[in-house]
Amino acid sequence: MHWVRSLITGISIPCLMLGLLFFIASLTPSLIPRGPFVQGVLGGIVIAIGYLLGKIIDLIWRAADLPRLRGRPALVGNILLAATVIFLAVWTTTSSLKWQNELRSKMGLEPAEAQHLVTILICATATFAVAYVIGAVVATLFRWIRSRFYRFMPARRANVLGVVTVVLLLFVVSRNGILDQVVTGLDESYEAAQKLFDSAPPPPADPNRTGSSASFIDWRAMGQPGRDFVTSGPDAEAISAFTGKPALDPIRVYVGRADGDTPNERAELALAELKRLNAFEREVLIVTSPTGTGWMDPGSHDPLEYMHGGDIATVSAQYSYLQSPLALILETRAGLDQATALLKIVHKYWKTLPENDRPRLYAHGLSLGAWSSMYATNLFRLVDDPINGAFWAGPPFPSDLWHYVQNARQPGSPWMLPTIGEGSLVRYASHYADASKAEAGWGRMRIVFLQYSSDPIVFYDPLSLWRAPPWMNDPPAEDVSDHLTFIPIVTQFQLALDMALAFGAPAGHGHAYYAQDYIVPWVQVTDPEGWTAEDTERLKAHCDLGFQKGCSNGR
Repeated sequence: MHWVRSLITGISIPCLMLGLLFFIASLTPSLIPRGPFVQGVLGGIVIAIGYLLGKIIDLIWRAADLPRLRGRPALVGNILLAATVIFLAVWTTTSSLKWQNELRSKMGLEPAEAQHLVTILICATATFAVAYVIGAVVATLFRWIRSRFYRFMPARRANVLGVVTVVLLLFVVSRNGILDQVVTGLDESYEAAQKLFDSAPPPPADPNRTGSSASFIDWRAMGQPGRDFVTSGPDAEAISAFTGKPALDPIRVYVGRADGDTPNERAELALAELKRLNAFEREVLIVTSPTGTGWMDPGSHDPLEYMHGGDIATVSAQYSYLQSPLALILETRAGLDQATALLKIVHKYWKTLPENDRPRLYAHGLSLGAWSSMYATNLFRLVDDPINGAFWAGPPFPSDLWHYVQNARQPGSPWMLPTIGEGSLVRYASHYADASKAEAGWGRMRIVFLQYSSDPIVFYDPLSLWRAPPWMNDPPAEDVSDHLTFIPIVTQFQLALDMALAFGAPAGHGHAYYAQDYIVPWVQVTDPEGWTAEDTERLKAHCDLGFQKGCSNGR
């Protein structure tokens, strides 16, 4: 109890008030609506960060021997500061319900109830308490280590070495202990979820399916996402029933991560399977990079196969078992290398074929797959015989090619939906724009980016720690809050949290891309023969009836 009492009495009021100011700022809306528990945890974290920042400022102030308020003036100052901050906290907390409900309304969600404010305060208090206790434990450890150094070195040197020792201890414990175990456990659990080898279901009997007994690709090593991809989607009968015309069975080739030891091995295996299935005799060939787990979005691929009457082949190769956010952090190189190997090897063979007797070749990817596909689309390698186009959905913020194109936008066009030149090479689509309008017609190559204005995976900015992201300088888009405001440090944590919540946003918002918004961009990129605006509307209606909407949990 004495230890608990000392913790409570040791709280610095000015530092706590700075933390509460951070909490107040965290209640302002960002890109994704936040539930009360999530908002409470975010609030508790930023209170702790503000408190820590206050302690650092106080330490520097003391070290500089600057004047300090004491006695009655200090007490009056603390009371006035606390009263002001508490007033702001009450006003902002009550206003936050209105702000969140306005954002929820823009995304078609039910309004939040008033009682969530209580949940926010409880969760924020609990989170800060845990962080404060952890900080107190670390401070106690530092003082103990420093006291040992005092025995044989001067105080200043002991202080510095004490800090260094504690930092190294925390790094070793978190990096080589806890973090490694977490990453290993995640990798193993997702690998098990892929149902590899002995737990795989029976392979397809049709020899024209990837993974069959006639296939070059081992069905057991393909993994659940790959098996789902090659065995799903519309067949010739379903396509013909929709179009009223004869159709072909689409070709789908997928190589699992366990089907080869290296990216090149998997890419060569994919090429061999494409040749076996006569994929280069089709009208359209799509080289797709999957998301982190290897998942392929049916909302993108199924409509495309209807558009082209099944006269299409799609090929992909898996590079990870982890969810996309983890693969982005831990296996970035694997995705880039695999996408590069696959597109390079397929393109190398494709360009040896007669120009009038080969499929039109396109690159595609969603989310982390968009990043790796963009990286693989090396324009210098393709310049002598370029591909016909590319369609990238939800490109993550680190994508270099995406940044290059974004920064080439016409002055005055919004960052979230920019205009690039006259639109003959690159166009953008969103849930409120479909890339069909431009000043000029399409050129030889067609590239479309699909990005939702509320997608933090696309619009997160690491520099938002101290400056507003470019899109915050534009008028808010349709599904972005009018009350969104840049606040140094806090905005960084809000957008980071938004990334974690983006996959669970309603379809058509956040990072939940779905069939309706893929259709017209695919029409623009691949230009299906004889396709009309009426066909587009019929296909959209068909999507409403039968296709998966939004993003799967397999991502």
